[in-house]
Amino acid sequence: MVPSAVAAVVIVLIAALLVDRLIGDPHSHWHPVALLGRFIGWWGKPENYSPRFQRFVGVVFWLVTAVLFALPFYCFAVVTPWYVYLVIAPFLLKCCFAWRSLEEHTLAVVAALKDGVQNGRVQVKMLVSRDTANLEREHILSAGYESMTENLTDSIISPLFYFSLFGLAGAAIFRAANTMDAMLGYRDERERLGWCSARMDDILNFVPARLTVLLLLVYFAFMGKFSDAVRVIHRDGHKRPGFNGGIVMAAMAGGTGIRFEKPGVYTIGDGERTLDEAGSDIIRACRVVTIAFTVLAGSTLILLGSWINSTGI
Repeated sequence: MVPSAVAAVVIVLIAALLVDRLIGDPHSHWHPVALLGRFIGWWGKPENYSPRFQRFVGVVFWLVTAVLFALPFYCFAVVTPWYVYLVIAPFLLKCCFAWRSLEEHTLAVVAALKDGVQNGRVQVKMLVSRDTANLEREHILSAGYESMTENLTDSIISPLFYFSLFGLAGAAIFRAANTMDAMLGYRDERERLGWCSARMDDILNFVPARLTVLLLLVYFAFMGKFSDAVRVIHRDGHKRPGFNGGIVMAAMAGGTGIRFEKPGVYTIGDGERTLDEAGSDIIRACRVVTIAFTVLAGSTLILLGSWINSTGI
């Protein structure tokens, strides 16, 4: 029997999470996101364009990059038989999010610190853009767990959200947008060229970030930490630049009782516990939110599909 479109989406969502947990992210120059990164690196060089044209170039290449990256995903979904789609689509969706890899990169920072602070500084430099040369142990852990918390939205919830709404092409467009922001969305010589990338990433993450916060609050309510999480969101959620990452980090900091700190820029949370003590709780919260979102998205799609079928729309 041919599964309905809703059933296919739910099956692929669940299967993609299983694929991620089993194989993670293979390190290959031919990985779709690696190819995407090389294409962005080719056009994303501010010195190649006059400053007056950089914003225009950034907008044009944002569109070109998003379309080129999403087009194969869209064509696959349109032309393949359903039984091929159900087998291959989980692997294609997996290319657009990183759950296991996110944990592995964070835990690599923790492991590196066992061999000394300098090793931790080198390892965490792979995750964050800040200067890590003089960071102490707690600030190194903060950078690692901040990256994990912020990327709970960017690298997991958002691509799954857009897949649930728009299929593989939706997840691919988000992954292209987020990668362009990661490579170009900085307040340095790339600011004009990366202006569109930064703004589009903010816009696309707006709803998923708030869904992430909502799911974190539900989880922390069960853990008896709801009021702490809400308090820190209200007090510290605006301290980080941007209007998405700060609220997620504040919810996590309040719910787990830790402090995220980027020296000289922001401090989020009370620091009742050290990150050594609470690290496993942060990882657990990210896992719970990922699974909860998948259940929520799947249930919503099934209920919506049943309602449409019953009403004949």
